[in-house]
Amino acid sequence: MFSPDQENHPSKAPVKYGELIVLGYNGSLPNGDRGRRKSRFALFKRPKANGVKPSTVHIACTPQAAKAISNKDQHSISYTLSRAQTVVVEYTHDSNTDMFQIGRSTESPIDFVVTDTVPGSQSNSDTQSVQSTISRFACRIICERNPPFTARIYAAGFDSSKNIFLGEKAAKWKTSDGQMDGLTTNGVLVMHPRNGFTEDSKPGIWREISVCGNVFSLRETRSAQQRGKMVDIETNQLQDGSLIDLCGATLLWRTAEGLSHTPTVKHLEALRQEINAARPQCPVGFNTLAFPSMKRKDVVDEKQPWVYLNCGHVHGYHNWGNKEERDGKDRECPMCRSVGPYVPLWLGCEAGFYVDAGPPTHAFSPCGHVCSEKTTAYWSQIPLPHGTHTFHAACPFCAHQLAGEQGYIRLIFQGPLD
Repeated sequence: MFSPDQENHPSKAPVKYGELIVLGYNGSLPNGDRGRRKSRFALFKRPKANGVKPSTVHIACTPQAAKAISNKDQHSISYTLSRAQTVVVEYTHDSNTDMFQIGRSTESPIDFVVTDTVPGSQSNSDTQSVQSTISRFACRIICERNPPFTARIYAAGFDSSKNIFLGEKAAKWKTSDGQMDGLTTNGVLVMHPRNGFTEDSKPGIWREISVCGNVFSLRETRSAQQRGKMVDIETNQLQDGSLIDLCGATLLWRTAEGLSHTPTVKHLEALRQEINAARPQCPVGFNTLAFPSMKRKDVVDEKQPWVYLNCGHVHGYHNWGNKEERDGKDRECPMCRSVGPYVPLWLGCEAGFYVDAGPPTHAFSPCGHVCSEKTTAYWSQIPLPHGTHTFHAACPFCAHQLAGEQGYIRLIFQGPLD
């Protein structure tokens, strides 16, 4: 039941290395979190180490010999150079590390099952029709079991037979020290923000991580045969706020230390109650507005605040200025007459996306997710991979591409008249 560390201190909480949070979800998957499929995955120190490290290299194997080595009950990576030649690298147990695997497969070696994120999807059925670009065994994270519990990321994960196969078409090469390395088909991209994940953070540069954890500049397109240039001065070590893109879903890495400075769901709930206690009013209907509880975050409530995205004036839902020739999409604000989209406001409930604990004063455009000013400013400048070779900023709570000059607006509430 207990690991040796815990036997003497049964009440001691297990060490948390960090958490992975999938961008585009507001606190949970649309139909709820289930088992290994959820919007947030915590990595804890395992009762027993399960990490692996490279050991014997078998060069110039025939396919039969390669198969024999792969069939041994230990981890290995096979690099197919030609039909006649394969290099197999055996991996041996590492008692100092824990390994966690991420991918689309629901097979047992995968600890965290990730499927393609469809912007703004309200149910899992919205996401099923899409042909997935996420690898079944996309990547692995190796965490040091001793302080400072460093986490490193590597492309590709071991399958049920404990193997990783890089076929003839995969980009692969021999390194200067005689080792093999390679890239997966659609690649694993990582971006480390500068200044950590704080209100002072600035976006870093997106890089590609190889099967052996080396860092490269991006390929010309996502699955191009030619690898980018090696970037010696950067590492595959994850830091608080690192983003991991699996070509179909992007994950945010938060360290245990970083999360300890992040607002909690209780804190966000207190901010919600505080804003509602100020009794903001609709300037047209004079009715009191209120953000619905976090449990009702997908259903438009009758007291729900709505905003004109061009100016930021907050109203209740009404039909004023709804001219039919505008398709009902653009509306004229009764306060300042500016014309633009009119959308309901939703509180951002995923606390891990917040860079500070400030009040919910700003909203992303065009989706209407509300959070602190510094959080909107941070995410609006982060270019997230989209498709095979484009990048754009998106709302972390729903993955909608941001619009307008800044991608967010300051909300202007009207207080009660009494």
